[in-house]
Amino acid sequence: MSAVAAVSPARKAAFEALLAVERGNAHADDLLRSKVVDALSPADRHLATTLTLGVLRWQIRLDEQLKLLIEKPAAKLDPEVAIALRMGAFQLQFLDRVPAHAAIDESVELTKKSGHRFASGLVNAVLRKLAGAGPVANLPENSAADLALAQAHPAWLVERWSHFYGLEAAQAICRHGQAQPPRLIRIPNAADEVASVEAELIEAGVRLEPGAILTAARAVVSGDVTATTAYREGRVRVQDEGSQLIAELAACSDENSGGKIETILDLCAAPGGKTLILAERNSQAHILACESSQRRLAELTTRLAAHSARIECRLADATALNEDSAFDLVLADVPCSGTGTLGRNPEIRHRLRLDDLARHAQRQRELLHAALRAVRPGGRVVYSTCSLEPEENEQVVAAVLAAVLAENQNARQVSLEPRIAALANTGIVTASAAAQLLDCLTPDGALRLLPGALPTDGFFVALIKKNA
Repeated sequence: MSAVAAVSPARKAAFEALLAVERGNAHADDLLRSKVVDALSPADRHLATTLTLGVLRWQIRLDEQLKLLIEKPAAKLDPEVAIALRMGAFQLQFLDRVPAHAAIDESVELTKKSGHRFASGLVNAVLRKLAGAGPVANLPENSAADLALAQAHPAWLVERWSHFYGLEAAQAICRHGQAQPPRLIRIPNAADEVASVEAELIEAGVRLEPGAILTAARAVVSGDVTATTAYREGRVRVQDEGSQLIAELAACSDENSGGKIETILDLCAAPGGKTLILAERNSQAHILACESSQRRLAELTTRLAAHSARIECRLADATALNEDSAFDLVLADVPCSGTGTLGRNPEIRHRLRLDDLARHAQRQRELLHAALRAVRPGGRVVYSTCSLEPEENEQVVAAVLAAVLAENQNARQVSLEPRIAALANTGIVTASAAAQLLDCLTPDGALRLLPGALPTDGFFVALIKKNA
């Protein structure tokens, strides 16, 4: 083995990020936007991101492969050793432009530098065996168990998705979770200004393609949009198309909407992208944006202050709000398991447990109940999650509506079909996307978009009207 004096900055940054995620100290997305990663060269920043997210996406399958090559597979490895092995294995099997000697030697060096010199021989031997085994093989996906291993997802989640949505849909969900999602932006300017903003971005080296759903959305093909003047000035925002669509559905009016919107409550507003769309589409409305975290509220306030004086940001637990029957529209985009975002947040699959769903659902029921209490008679509530799990979606809506009826109040779920049609008629949603979205409506008229159906995160949206 050739001597290695130092570990590359990219691999060092990825190793430290993966160790922090393993210990539960941080989220990969936050770590990859840290000052340490930002200080890397563009090439090193790209490699650090690829290594971090790639290892997290393929960790389940990598661990199974590595067990076969370790003499004592039942022995528990120290986190630093396990991460060095995963990083080396990922590079050997998935990054064909990385020389095998670099993947192996730097993984060995990471093991030594992390204080586990005694384990460096193990790392070297195992990775050399793996390198000699040839290219990564395609594994069968003929059952939920096969699919879970082949696409490196927790078996219990894949079994659920296969049960609820079918094996073919589960395959699409898993494959979406293994791919780096495109960076989507929103150009919120008037239509006649969009072309000039796009030209400005192209001049800055950013290459764009149209979004799959919304006419205001663009996919970033190449270039760093966050380094542009347009981004710094708020004329361009980074936001997934699914997130944009939720806000567009909430803000949209149709013949059944019940009058002008003058007051809006964004129940769980941070990071504020949806709040800004609500403000754009309802230019005269007063908006109350609530956030229960002091840190997130500070970030939310800073972001929204530059865009609209009509938005009031408040530190508040939404379930304790005193404003009853005060709002024409309430958006309850609630905290959830995030299983619709595994491509963007791959570490969720390693943290989430089945009993977490019940815990999330309890909080979601409380938040939706608060939303219905806050909306005026004749007003409406939009409930949304980025979860694929029925316990957090239709079961929450059904439970809360049953409780509201038991309290002698009157509210009902209404279909999103007219709202999707209205967004298509006004040119906000493309005609082809509108047809696909209509196909994704549940029997109750909620929108359930599974990853793979369209190139977005997965999410669920339900519309509830409080009767006058």
